[in-house]
Amino acid sequence: MKDDARIEGPRIAISGKSGCGNTTVSKLVSELLGLRFINFTFRSLALERGMSLEEVLTQAAADDSWDREVDQRQLSIARETGGCVLGSRLAIWMLGEADLKVYLTAAPETRAKRIVKREGGTIESVAAFTAERDRQDRERYLRIYNIDNDDYSFADLVVDTDTLDPKGIADLIAAKVKEKLS
Repeated sequence: MKDDARIEGPRIAISGKSGCGNTTVSKLVSELLGLRFINFTFRSLALERGMSLEEVLTQAAADDSWDREVDQRQLSIARETGGCVLGSRLAIWMLGEADLKVYLTAAPETRAKRIVKREGGTIESVAAFTAERDRQDRERYLRIYNIDNDDYSFADLVVDTDTLDPKGIADLIAAKVKEKLS
């Protein structure tokens, strides 16, 4: 698809909460379609600044400029010439011009298990941290952007990632992109 991609697209936005597979699936979709992969997050900002994710999240809870910086940086990159896959919590809301908006879901237990596998910790502590992070994220998104990230009803495609493997999800999204753009 890389050779026949429009100069200004396709742009694919993939969102979901932590542990739903956003990053993994977005990377796979970008590889399948030969598009740029964009995933600038609080985690990216934490690495850049030599901080822990928890420190950045604490700062973001008290100062909206952290959210605005992450969101503006990823949107700026996504809006450069050429197609891309933007994988972020707010991608489907923020990249209004996306050719395809995909929302990934997973049960809280599944999400916690995936995060533990990726980052370590116990299921209980990660589940509690993730639930609190979800609550804080939703509160901030409503306050800053008037976005309810629990309402993804406008997405072109909603995928429950509990039982599908990342490759199968990426294949499903790639097929939907091709169908939508043909």
